[in-house]
Amino acid sequence: MGTPLTTVLALAAFAIVVIYGARVIERMLMYAPTTERVSPADAGLAGVDEIELTTGDGETVLAWWAKARPGEPTLLYFHGNGGSLANRADRLRKYAETGRGVFMMTYRGYGGSTGAPSERANVADAKRAYDWLVGAGVDPEDIVLYGESIGSGVAVQVAADRRVAGVVLDAPYTSILDVARLHYPYLPSRIFLRDRYDTMAHISRIGAPLLVVHGEADEVIPVEMGRAVHAAARPPKEIATFAGARHTDHGLFGSYEAIQSWLDRVVRKAAGAGDGSGEDRRAASAGAGR
Repeated sequence: MGTPLTTVLALAAFAIVVIYGARVIERMLMYAPTTERVSPADAGLAGVDEIELTTGDGETVLAWWAKARPGEPTLLYFHGNGGSLANRADRLRKYAETGRGVFMMTYRGYGGSTGAPSERANVADAKRAYDWLVGAGVDPEDIVLYGESIGSGVAVQVAADRRVAGVVLDAPYTSILDVARLHYPYLPSRIFLRDRYDTMAHISRIGAPLLVVHGEADEVIPVEMGRAVHAAARPPKEIATFAGARHTDHGLFGSYEAIQSWLDRVVRKAAGAGDGSGEDRRAASAGAGR
C-alpha cells in the first residue's frame, strides 16, 4: 500500500521549512551587519573617497578608498562579519596616515550596500573590487590583500586567483564549518551551513608572501586555527601571535606595528625588485611564476 498523498505533502512541507529555516539560522549566526550608510567624512575620515561597485547581478557594493602615496602598497581590505565600514574607520586611518593605501570593501547588506551577503557573492564582489583597483591604475604588485576574521576566507580565495604583492590574514580560521562545530556542537552544522569559507582548501594555492596575525586569547577563532592555516601555507610566510590579545583587540598588543614592519620588510622589498616601474615589477612577477 502506497504512502498517502497527505503524508507525502506533509513531509515535503516539513523539508521546505527545515531548508528555509536552516538558511535563516545560517545568516543569523554568520552575518551581523550594520545596515546604515555612513560617509567617510561622517566617520571622521578626510581624503577618503566612497566608491560604488556595481555587481554583475545589479547590486551596489560600497567601498572606501584612501589612495596610497607613491611607492606605497594598497591594502585591499575585507572586514569581519559584524558592523560595516564605519566600525573600521580607525584602522583605515592608521594605515593611511603612514602613506599606505586602503581600499576597504563592505559586503552586500552592510553599510548601505544592497542585496544579501553570502560566500559566493562576497568572493565575487571581492574579485570585482580587485579588478576595479587595477582598472583604476593600481599595479597588482602594489596590492596587499587584508582579510579580517570572516574576511580572511574571502582574501584567500581572491589571492588564489589574482596576482598580489602579499596577503595578511587577521584571525583566520580553517573553515567556518570548524568554527560552527566549536561554538555550536549541538547543531547539525554540516547540514545547514552552505557558506563554508574553507580556508584550508585554498591556502596552498597562494604564492604571495603571507602574514598571519592572531590573538592568543582569541575567544571566537582559537589561535590554533591561525597556526594551522600558517602551517598549511606555502613559503614565504610568517606568523605573529600576541599573548593576552582577544579576537578584535590585538592592535593594542602590537599587531599594527608587526604588520607595518612586515609591509616594509617583505612587500616593499619585493615590489622594488626591478627599477621601481610597474613594467619591471610585472616582468619579475611573471618570471617567478606567480
